Amino acid sequence: MEKAAKYEIDTIYPNDLDEIVAIENVSFPSPWPKRIFEREIEAKNSYKRVIRFSGSVVAYIVTWTIYDEVHILNIAVHPDFRKIGLGEMLLRDCLSSSLEHELKLVLLEVRVSNSSAIKLYEKIGFKTLSVRKKYYSDTGEDAYVMMYELVSENERELF
Repeated sequence: MEKAAKYEIDTIYPNDLDEIVAIENVSFPSPWPKRIFEREIEAKNSYKRVIRFSGSVVAYIVTWTIYDEVHILNIAVHPDFRKIGLGEMLLRDCLSSSLEHELKLVLLEVRVSNSSAIKLYEKIGFKTLSVRKKYYSDTGEDAYVMMYELVSENERELF
């Protein structure tokens, strides 16, 4: 009997890059080239993970850590695997890891037109801080700057 396929979070490895770039290319109007991902997976102060399904990459996230902040640079899910909770799974894993490393804030920019992503971020607890006018150079679209405060369960109980 064959083992059932499952979703698993794993570190990004160099041999994942072609699959990541393929997801990137169908997810964004101005996708990152492979060389940027190559550089990012070598970076020391970052969180970079994929979700694998039956051995194939179906989602990924890349962040930077700057002081006590996490900056989400890029997160995407393959179109065939959207709307089943994988983006949330990656984000929650990133938040958990960040909390374990005693980081305080998570920041990101999101296109104002990306209602699916905004809905997910708000569901998790991100708040909109501001708007960056004409942030995206490819389209001139504005971006929301969103923030999530990392607090432990013990700290939450104090409030």
